[in-house]
Amino acid sequence: MSSLPTPIPIPKPNTSRTCIKGASFSNSQCRLCLLPRQRKLVSLSIGIGCRLSSSVFDARSSLEQPEVVEETFMEWDSRNPAISSMYRCPKIPRPNQIVLEAQAKVCTGPEQTRPLTEEQAVKVLDTILKSARGELKDDEVSKAQLGAFFAAMTIRANTFPETTQWSEGERHAINLFWPQLVQVLPPDVIFIADPEGTIMGIGNFPRYTGQSMTEMRLVGALREVLAGGHLGYEEVKGVLRDVLPLGGNELQEVNESLLAAFLIGQRMNRETARELKAYCLAFDDELGPPPIADVRSLTHYGEPYDGNSRFFKSTLFVAAVRACYGESCILHGVEWMPPKGGVTEGQLLKFVGANTHLSPMQAKTLLEDEDVGFAYVSQREAHPQLHSLIGLREHIKKRPPLATSEKVQQFVRTLGKEAIVAGFYHDGYEDSLLMLMRRREVHAGLVVKGEEGSLSMTTKPRSVNASKGVPVNHCAGFRLLGRSNDSSTDGFSRTNFSIDVNAQDYGFEPTDTPRTDRSVRKSVELGLAALSGQKGPAYDRIILNAGMVDHLLGCEGAEDVQAALERAREAIDSGEALNRLRNFIKISHKVK
Repeated sequence: MSSLPTPIPIPKPNTSRTCIKGASFSNSQCRLCLLPRQRKLVSLSIGIGCRLSSSVFDARSSLEQPEVVEETFMEWDSRNPAISSMYRCPKIPRPNQIVLEAQAKVCTGPEQTRPLTEEQAVKVLDTILKSARGELKDDEVSKAQLGAFFAAMTIRANTFPETTQWSEGERHAINLFWPQLVQVLPPDVIFIADPEGTIMGIGNFPRYTGQSMTEMRLVGALREVLAGGHLGYEEVKGVLRDVLPLGGNELQEVNESLLAAFLIGQRMNRETARELKAYCLAFDDELGPPPIADVRSLTHYGEPYDGNSRFFKSTLFVAAVRACYGESCILHGVEWMPPKGGVTEGQLLKFVGANTHLSPMQAKTLLEDEDVGFAYVSQREAHPQLHSLIGLREHIKKRPPLATSEKVQQFVRTLGKEAIVAGFYHDGYEDSLLMLMRRREVHAGLVVKGEEGSLSMTTKPRSVNASKGVPVNHCAGFRLLGRSNDSSTDGFSRTNFSIDVNAQDYGFEPTDTPRTDRSVRKSVELGLAALSGQKGPAYDRIILNAGMVDHLLGCEGAEDVQAALERAREAIDSGEALNRLRNFIKISHKVK
């Protein structure tokens, strides 16, 4: 075990401390990860790998006068690194970078796609040809990459506007390489590249049907997707449950090329409400009904699972603040997720020594604990089948529909008031997320365009050079008013709202958001300093995000914005928010 080179600044409590001694963690916990180029689940050994140093945590400590001191906070195993990219599972094969760069250009929407030049297309197709011939043993183009790339090319040829269809250079390159590629590519990839035999002209397999019953269903749905069409709710749900069966059963024998083509194709076609609803609800029963927490209010936080790569994110620390006055919060996510591979709540909690392998039932216990009041659940525990797709998602490069639907999950429920808050970045997904929240029948829903698409609103003024579209700090949502007899609705009456939050209107000084640049350590330092009462940009952002969410969700005692902000400020300045974070770390290892 080795210590970090420099200590983390944390507040020094004025009372005696109770230490956790003898804490031990399993270094052989089995996790699942679908690896491209393989057709079954592979068991990975991932351990927590940290131990607490002496005199660290005290569940009863207080901060009468916040003070930041230098102190060794933890001793860390190398498996708890300080940079987000190092949380990537090393067992996942790296994608071929030449093809991946091309996927970044073409595996996207009708307006965002950037056609390849002839030189770029030749380089990509030559790489694919060499890989298919077995000449790139250490840098293969995976089947998932082949499926995603050729699905994008097919959809562009079939349905995209002229400006984002194939360029002349791409057409020339295809004409040059296809006669050779068709000799070495497997039938499933040839099918994806030309499902009806109308694009390439030679050597096609338009009657390809798949090699199993599961593949046959997937191929049938994929034909519609590759033609630019959409599927019904039951059809999408059926395909997903075929490929990723519930109950811990092994993944079905399907080619990664077909699944990758299906996922990226649905995103490129812009998922309908029915399709997104299927992705959102298909795995609700994976572990049975969610546990019911005995709390009066519960907010589900849906951060983008791929995290932040540039700026400080406040959500973990906001949850500790809101828990102080009875607004229980449940966070969910993963340790590492492509394409961004940024800092996540899972990394932050693991870095400070918390147990991030909690089941939903254990999360329920932490939510009900009067000294904690918030919890974190990893997708690894809550939706293991979806978690098994991380490797495949890296190889398709762009975000699939799951990147939207996974933000609107309820791994724990309550009989009290429930709300969902989700972050977004790209225009067009605001309404989709709110639709999914209404489908969840929560009392309130809120979408936030925070920095990097996260939930973190900023105190930085909007630049005059900001891009067009929805500005950062845009919020929209609804609050439930009651039941409705209107047959044109879903049976509920709601009030809707939309606002662009200007922090200066509420007394905050304009400040730039602290840069963290993938540093988990820096993010932790900023958050701990803020919760210790150290004034500055991170402190302001935590208060802004806690108070504004309370107000917009219609939480009790937050009808007035300034009162909501002052309540959040008091939770920090009293030391209670920091104590709750300490308590979470401590109790997360003891909860049964």
